[in-house]
Amino acid sequence: MSSPTVADCGERALIARISQRLATAAWVVIGPGDDAAAIEPVRGALEVLTTDAQVEGVHFDRRFVPPDAIGHRALAVNLSDLAAMGARPRAALLSMALPASLEITAFDQIIDGLLAVATRYGVTIIGGNITQTPGPMILDVTAIGTVHRRKVLTRAGARPGDEVYVTGSLGDAATGLMRLREDAHETSAAASRYLRPDPRLRAGLLLGRNRAATSCMDLSDGLADGVRQIAQASSVGITIEGRAIPITAESKEWLSRRNQDPIDLSLRGGDDFELIFTVRPRQAGRLRAVRRQLGDLPITRIGLVTRAPRLLVKDGLTERELPEGYEHFR
Repeated sequence: MSSPTVADCGERALIARISQRLATAAWVVIGPGDDAAAIEPVRGALEVLTTDAQVEGVHFDRRFVPPDAIGHRALAVNLSDLAAMGARPRAALLSMALPASLEITAFDQIIDGLLAVATRYGVTIIGGNITQTPGPMILDVTAIGTVHRRKVLTRAGARPGDEVYVTGSLGDAATGLMRLREDAHETSAAASRYLRPDPRLRAGLLLGRNRAATSCMDLSDGLADGVRQIAQASSVGITIEGRAIPITAESKEWLSRRNQDPIDLSLRGGDDFELIFTVRPRQAGRLRAVRRQLGDLPITRIGLVTRAPRLLVKDGLTERELPEGYEHFR
């Protein structure tokens, strides 16, 4: 006997299935169930809005990405954008385009994954939409956060002489995706990094609160893309020390067995959702305060902002042009 699908359930019942699980917040004046939501703003704060879609076949493959991880990724990638702005997450809207054949059990697990992230980071789901699609599944999330005007982070503040840093380690998610494509049941730490990314919200909040960073961006499309975006927005050059890029021993070992260059993968590969940011040398004390408050999360210096508008990777005594990161339609 076949399992019930979303088509068997119907749009209204699916919406009710989600709504009955949602927490409420006092600042939500009108929540799910009306034509639009209405929330009270935070006094004295900017509202930061971001949207990102997860498209089946582009961002995830249901052959090896379980339903709860699809929901996790849909919200986490948006929260990573808020982290890069130094914003505290507050609310989110969820739009889902679902194939009629999607099983109700898979639908519930997608919502499980999304709500687990929402609960962990204090996000209230205030509305959204569900529609049918004959094509791939799409989860589109709009996330809303808040930040005080003087503490907001952007890509445009880097200046010559600033030092370049990243949180965590790079290349794990791209390695994890390769491993999952080889074995759908892969359970390595790298696979987990791809399936369930951890948005660096606390790091972004602390960098903004301490005014430690001059620019910041999240790494969704690879380190090379992040370097290029900050350099372009700030009208500067950047030189990256290839050997300084933090790459886990697990990823290095697995990639070396397949004659893959870990540095190149960390530059080109996406989905790490770490933060890249720049710091003025004279603000080193502020960065030390951030490090103390973050505890175990590594922060690594990987390069320098330059006046000459060149983007370089330095490997020992040699230099090469920065490769391209991931870009849609290319």
